[in-house]
Amino acid sequence: MNSLVRSTFRRNGSLLRASHVVGLRRVSNSNYQPVLNFFQREKLPTNTVIRFVPQQTAWIVERMGKFHRILPPGIAFLIPFLDKITYVHSLKESAIEIPSQNAITADNVSLELDGVLYVKVNDPYKASYGVEDFKFAISQLAQTTMRSEIGAMSLDSVLRERQSLNSNINRAINEAAKDHWGVECLRYEIRDIHPPQNVLEAMHRQVSAERSKRAEILESEGARQSKINIAEGEKQSVILASEAQKQEQINRAIGESESIILKSEATARGIEKIAAAIKETPGGAEAVNLQVAQEYVKQFGKLAKESNTVVIPANMGDVSNWMASGLSIYQNLNKQLENKK
Repeated sequence: MNSLVRSTFRRNGSLLRASHVVGLRRVSNSNYQPVLNFFQREKLPTNTVIRFVPQQTAWIVERMGKFHRILPPGIAFLIPFLDKITYVHSLKESAIEIPSQNAITADNVSLELDGVLYVKVNDPYKASYGVEDFKFAISQLAQTTMRSEIGAMSLDSVLRERQSLNSNINRAINEAAKDHWGVECLRYEIRDIHPPQNVLEAMHRQVSAERSKRAEILESEGARQSKINIAEGEKQSVILASEAQKQEQINRAIGESESIILKSEATARGIEKIAAAIKETPGGAEAVNLQVAQEYVKQFGKLAKESNTVVIPANMGDVSNWMASGLSIYQNLNKQLENKK
């Protein structure tokens, strides 16, 4: 470095002092690169009296070492030896590559990031005289702003809110460059984010665990829904079976009641026909009395044959009393039927 400072440069046969060298720049890879001074910049257009300025280009003209004017696109006339083109600026949007650098997040994770900055010169005068090298200055400002913004965010926030981070860096650069350097930062894009290898492996394990968790949740939800569907089906089956059984019992009861009604109606009609036939037939009442008495004796005999305890009347031996009792029952039934009519 000292030898570089002590060195001299020769241009057009004259010696230039090392003081013309502005300084040395340190970039992220720890290599030193010399800053180009006035005479080390790229070759500038020479004064040939008549010059044609390209479209979207601005030329800065100095007269006797002092700013004179800005040449717009088109034809321009210069005074030989007095006018000199000292700066040439492109007014088109240009991209500046931001070198890779290290930054530490709020949760103490070291990240390696790089990006691309898109800028445009709005004021050629400020871009020429407001800063020595606006591209280098903006690049350095972008790096420091990036480190500052990342230092206030966690690793998850950096990975999740990249767009917000880009906007914050863009806004911070414009606050310094737009008014003072005549350069507008159109947008800033973080290109790559490289976490440390151990953090990267931990992130991969976390993603795998999260996916396994989601798979288990989906499987359990599927099993749960399957059991619910099976239980719901069994419930509906039981309900439908009970409804069917209920309807069956209702139908059976209705059928039995209708059957009883029909049987009773048939029996009543039969009794009515028998009673009518008895009344209309001469000697029918006596024949019925005789049949009732015989049936009474027959049924009483069946009771006596079975091994049951039977309470019998005191006048068991009097057959005429049996006959009278049977005829009395028949006459009472006959009177009830006549009263109903």
